Amino acid sequence: MSRIRQKNQDLIIEVACEQFATHGYAATKMADIAKAADIPKPNVFYYFSSKDKLYNAVLETVTQPLLEASRPIEELSDPVEALSQYIQTKLIISRDHPHASKVFANEVMSGAKVLPKEIGDELYKQSQMILDKFSTWSAQGLMDDVPVHHLMFTIWAATQTYADFGWQICSVMQKDKLDDKDYEDAAEFITQLVIKGCGVKGKA
Repeated sequence: MSRIRQKNQDLIIEVACEQFATHGYAATKMADIAKAADIPKPNVFYYFSSKDKLYNAVLETVTQPLLEASRPIEELSDPVEALSQYIQTKLIISRDHPHASKVFANEVMSGAKVLPKEIGDELYKQSQMILDKFSTWSAQGLMDDVPVHHLMFTIWAATQTYADFGWQICSVMQKDKLDDKDYEDAAEFITQLVIKGCGVKGKA
C-alpha cells in the first residue's frame, strides 16, 4: 500500500471514529465524514465502498489492540506480572483510542447488531481464555477463589471507563485532558485493587 493511500485511509478512519462516537452508527452519514475530513465524498467511497466497511475498520482499530492486550494473561504464568501488564495495556488503549473505544462500547450496548461475527467470535474466545487462566491460578493457590466472570468484568469496567466516560472523569479532575501520569496512577491503583482484593500471589 502506498504511503499516500495509507495516509488517506488513516485520516478517514480517524475522522470516522469521532463521528461514530459522537453521533452513533445510524445517524452518521458518509457525507458528514467527508466534510469533517475535508475531502470529497467520492474519495471516501474510493477507500471504503460502504459505511459498513468503514464502520468495521473503525471497530478494528480498537478490537485488535483489545485482543492483543490479553497476551500477557495467555503467555505468562505469574499472575501478578500478567495482570499488571494486562491492566496497563488496557488503560493505554483507552488513552490512545478514546473515540474508537466509545464506538465499540456503543456497539456493545446496542446489542452488537453491526459488529462483524468474526470479531465477536474472537472476543468471546479471548474472554474464555482469560476465565480459564483465572480459574487455573485459583486452583494453583495463586489467587483466592473469586467469581472469575465478575473479576474480568471489573477489570474491563475499571479500564475502559477512562475512554467511555472520559468527559466525566476530566470534569471531576478539573482537567481538559488526562496526562500520562493520570493513566500511570490509574494502572497502579487498579492493579493493586485487583491483586490485594483477590489475594493474587506471584510465583516464587
